[in-house]
Amino acid sequence: MSRLSVNVNKVATLRNSRGGALPSLVEAVRACVEAGAPGITVHPRDDERHIRRRDVYEVAEALRPLRGKVEYNIEGDPRPDWVELVDEVRPDQCTLVPVRPGELTSEAGWPADTPKEALVDIIERFREGGVRVSVFVDPEPAPIDWAAALGADRVELYTEPYARAFERGGDVLDASVAKYRAAAEHAAAAGLAVNAGHDLDLANLPTFLTVPHIAEVSIGHALMARALFVGLGPVVAEYLAITGSR
Repeated sequence: MSRLSVNVNKVATLRNSRGGALPSLVEAVRACVEAGAPGITVHPRDDERHIRRRDVYEVAEALRPLRGKVEYNIEGDPRPDWVELVDEVRPDQCTLVPVRPGELTSEAGWPADTPKEALVDIIERFREGGVRVSVFVDPEPAPIDWAAALGADRVELYTEPYARAFERGGDVLDASVAKYRAAAEHAAAAGLAVNAGHDLDLANLPTFLTVPHIAEVSIGHALMARALFVGLGPVVAEYLAITGSR
């Protein structure tokens, strides 16, 4: 069984496109939780193009009565204001994600040659505050070993390459699944739990979950896109049927 964490960024994107308060991010979070989602993810970027700082606090407040039942995950690059935000909110988990200038969405995991010193201090600070730390990496041994050396609890495997391989199918897909299986095994051997996310959807998720050790999958864009047609609660239920998590 893998836990599902619903990324609600796109709800905030829609709200921000018009201004005002609709659709309500907190209402979307409640709909996901009522449908059985065991996790909620937000990614407050520096430009606040979707999740805003106040959203992080409002979601935290909405989830507070469900502490221990629904996990709150805050993604982001470790800039000072984000670090301060995680310190204040103290979610169940934070995920350190590199940000490249001008990117539309995450394009890669942390490279293994990223200097460790500043990140080690941040991770130690979060863990002392009771926050589990995951690090977004490509499915390769070197960045996984780098994440372990940082003192992280988990890695999140970047799965867009898998999603593109799934579209091609055949030997390309088989090779991709084998690569992610090897990465997950490597992470587990290094003492790291394994999360995964990026471009996972109802079609490709069942095959991906043949990879061992996947503790959590974070899914946003595909889930929200389908919810436009069938509703948020029913789509969450569809994903839960695949992950087996409630």
